[in-house]
Amino acid sequence: MTAADSSGDHSSTAVEQFLAFVRDGSLPPSDDLPRYLAPLPKLLEDVGFRFVWLVVVVNLAGTAFGFYYYSGQFAATPVELWPFVPDSPMGTLFIALALGLWAMDRPNEYANAFALFGCIKLGAWTPYVLLAFFPAWDYLWWPMYNFLFWSHCAMVVQAFVLHRIADFPVRAVALATAWYTVDLTFDYFYNPVGVLTHTTIPVFRYEPWFLSDAVTNLQIAAAGAVVLTIVPLFVALATRVKKLELRLAEQ
Repeated sequence: MTAADSSGDHSSTAVEQFLAFVRDGSLPPSDDLPRYLAPLPKLLEDVGFRFVWLVVVVNLAGTAFGFYYYSGQFAATPVELWPFVPDSPMGTLFIALALGLWAMDRPNEYANAFALFGCIKLGAWTPYVLLAFFPAWDYLWWPMYNFLFWSHCAMVVQAFVLHRIADFPVRAVALATAWYTVDLTFDYFYNPVGVLTHTTIPVFRYEPWFLSDAVTNLQIAAAGAVVLTIVPLFVALATRVKKLELRLAEQ
């Protein structure tokens, strides 16, 4: 075998390994939803589902990095509160689970609902606080700041492909709402142990926000979290209603 043949074999193997991430089966149908519920181009949605296993692997890698990122906060938090500490990593884990189950022809509405809430709430909250407390993030290496910002924006983008595989039944949405409401309460308002579990921000919680003396840093962080808990609830229920309307219109 010549060196050229060997090189060709290696290239062929690499291509085969890459194509192993491509789903050969049919893609989920696309409903004619309003743009505010399905803002992504259909082509982009199709690419995500076609390369679903690659998307799953990327999200699992993000989950692993996220747990590492939170390692210091885990060490400073009582064990019984650990489930409420790793916010973004749980969002990427839920979306990996939801997409992976669909790819195995075992879609799960509870995984879909948790993924929607996690990716919208936690995906959007990080860019929000990165901007809200921008001067205080100067300790972050600039590439890391950008990585955190854009990778979390990508989480939000992923949330808006779920309408293709989810109907968001009320029970699933109710359970996701309950979990993220409890998480919100423990993060910013009250928990039995008395230790707030929100993601560490680079400012003192109870000092005035740098743009206004009328609110504290904690209030700014909490306000974003409250709004971003309501948004996915609206998206999930509005998607369900619109899908039901479309099905009734087809009858």
